[in-house]
Amino acid sequence: MEVERVQAVASSLMTAETIPADFIRPEQERPAITTYLGPAPDIPTIDLSLPDRDSVARAIAHASKEWGIFQVVNHGIPAELISRLQAAGKHFFDLPPEEKEAYAKPPESQSVEGYGTRVSKDVNCKRTWNDHLFHKVWPPSSINYRFWPTNPQDYREVNEEYTEYIREVVDGLFRCLSVGLGLEEKAMMEAVGGEELQYNLKINYYPPCPRPDLALGVAAHTDLSTLTILVPNDVPGLQVLKDGHWIDAKHIPNALIVHIGDQIEILSNGLYKAVLHRSTVNKEKARMSWPVFLEPPEEWVVGPLPQLLSPESPPKYKAKKFKDYMYCKLNKLPQ
Repeated sequence: MEVERVQAVASSLMTAETIPADFIRPEQERPAITTYLGPAPDIPTIDLSLPDRDSVARAIAHASKEWGIFQVVNHGIPAELISRLQAAGKHFFDLPPEEKEAYAKPPESQSVEGYGTRVSKDVNCKRTWNDHLFHKVWPPSSINYRFWPTNPQDYREVNEEYTEYIREVVDGLFRCLSVGLGLEEKAMMEAVGGEELQYNLKINYYPPCPRPDLALGVAAHTDLSTLTILVPNDVPGLQVLKDGHWIDAKHIPNALIVHIGDQIEILSNGLYKAVLHRSTVNKEKARMSWPVFLEPPEEWVVGPLPQLLSPESPPKYKAKKFKDYMYCKLNKLPQ
């Protein structure tokens, strides 16, 4: 018993010296313990260029029901543009801290926009190992360029060009999600705001971590968005919960990763599933990702689509304003 006690103390001291205690996740969350090491299926990959549009819609609907996440290739966004987007984001995070702090979220702000660095804690007072930059990219009336870096000089140009392309991808995805449930092509897009849909870009930066076995870049969660469309760099880290196991997402160069968010699950009355996911960190390399969160306007009411309801399929979710849903989710309140 004395030997075990000494080993436990030594282990605790080593941990305390290499990573602050408030970054250490509980055992049931630690990636070294909970990552599934057995054979696991890959997240579905869907080729958006296939001429049979019905088969593409069926594949997206199936992945959204069974996984809540899928990757898309041949999506029409030039690889060169994705590389420029990644280079611009990396350039910003390589700047000295004082330059990045010029874009910090104001302390009194209720908005999520701005730069942040490992400052937030979850309900268990644990921190996650990441920095981020968050700003709106569409519609133009919502954009506050105060939070768009001017270094590198091409940051605005690259992000605006990327946004134009991503909007075309979004339109196609929403059409497929609608058709996949037997609805009119525009049904789901119109149900979440149509042209008023908000595009919020976040750059996640996960610095090298001395104890990746103990920390997480982002703890397990579903996105409160409709869809999240994400570009990662080549450092692995995204994990999804599938059949009770945390499995790694395979990196496919230039693919987009599409997450089903809470609002699509609500609209579909649970037919499509919001994916529970998290991010691990790396000891040697910085991981980065560029998610775009597609959200309804704050005053927009989202509920199960009437076309999907019947006496046999009653509503499973309450209809409510998006801002109220967001408040409840962020404050861990019942929906």
